[in-house]
Amino acid sequence: MERHQSIRNQSRGTSAEAFTLIELLLVLVILGVLAAIVVPKFAGRTEQARNTAAKTQISNFETALDAFEVDNGYYPKGKNGLTDLVAQPKDAPNWHGPYLKQESIPNDPWGQAYIYDCPGKHNASTYDIMSMGPDGRAGGDDDITSWDQSRQKR
Repeated sequence: MERHQSIRNQSRGTSAEAFTLIELLLVLVILGVLAAIVVPKFAGRTEQARNTAAKTQISNFETALDAFEVDNGYYPKGKNGLTDLVAQPKDAPNWHGPYLKQESIPNDPWGQAYIYDCPGKHNASTYDIMSMGPDGRAGGDDDITSWDQSRQKR
């Protein structure tokens, strides 16, 4: 009889240690709530990092363009003027570049080409540089521009 009693206690102990379906569902709900809170915060950080990278690259272009202007007496003209920072143009005998470390002009963090205009529409005496931002279209709240950055520096 004692042996039968001990087997009975062991089987009860095993079932008492297992998780119930309700406990497992509760854990899944808690994990879902945590994921719903954490995932959007990380997603926002990614976009914020891309914006910061675009602003930094525009600032690097500005520094390189200023160095080009000091050496040559003018800023590169036209829409393809950024390429003059890495390859010597025919009309720049005092070119001391390349003015950027990259061998070619990088795209913005969203894979689009930066837009360069000289003379600029917003900075008529110099140039305008713009990234169209995440939507890939010019003219929106998500555009990152050299003229907005120059206002922020003042």
